Amino acid sequence: MSSTFWIILTGALVAASCGFLGCFLILRKMAMLGDAISHSILPGIVLAFLISGSRDSIVMLIGAMIFGLLTVFIIQLLHTNGVKADAAIGVTFTALFSVGVVLVSLFTDKVDLDLDCVLYGEIAYVAWDTVNVFGINGVPKAVWLVGSVFLISLVVIGLFYKQFKLCAFDPALAAAVGIPVLLFHYLLMGLVSMTTVAAFESVGAILVVAMLVVPSATAYLLTDKLSRMLVLSVIIGALSSVMGYFIATLIDSSIAGAMTVAAGILFALAFFFSPKHGVIAKKVAQRKLRQHANV
Repeated sequence: MSSTFWIILTGALVAASCGFLGCFLILRKMAMLGDAISHSILPGIVLAFLISGSRDSIVMLIGAMIFGLLTVFIIQLLHTNGVKADAAIGVTFTALFSVGVVLVSLFTDKVDLDLDCVLYGEIAYVAWDTVNVFGINGVPKAVWLVGSVFLISLVVIGLFYKQFKLCAFDPALAAAVGIPVLLFHYLLMGLVSMTTVAAFESVGAILVVAMLVVPSATAYLLTDKLSRMLVLSVIIGALSSVMGYFIATLIDSSIAGAMTVAAGILFALAFFFSPKHGVIAKKVAQRKLRQHANV
């Protein structure tokens, strides 16, 4: 298959998996947690390399995932001890990211493990990095990795949909009916960490942040029902990938960046033209109310 197909598929899988989990982050007012995880995994990547002496993706994935979960634990610990959520996120990710930057500058100056390599990725090259899985050749490693994580997220959310839904909308009620809210919080954060880490190598950790927020925020403007929001976020994420690729081809720019721009365009359209929550719809509703009031 052509590299175009694999690039679009990888982008669609990343955007869809991030958007799917991003719905729960937005509902829980934790949209910037993805930003925290995407930055704070840097020391995990560097330490994994220093310990193993290898740039193997699985090794770095494990190191990054450990620090992703550590980030969630520290944020939760600070928040439960009186620190506001946004402050806890800011303190944690800046501290861990700074540690990562220091480690990169001290120990990896002669290795291809610089900040550009770790943070920005390059989706244009995914088609050339293939692996043999279950006897299937020619499929990019990123497709297997992100696709597997997306499948895990779908299965976990599907099995515990009611619990995740109640924890997102009313944690107090969830605790009152016997749902272990903290357990499902860490389960969701674990899925977010896995998705962020799995996606950073292909599209870059920074751009993953946009896909965690923008498709789900767009879906939030289009519906008031969680199940529809989840489906719409996946569709919007995939559409952003397709649009972004052809925008990048047209103007000869960064593919991952163009995918994020495409997601932003779709959000802007929903922001203005959403039938219920869009700016135009609200203006029309306000005008009708004023007209009725004057009658």
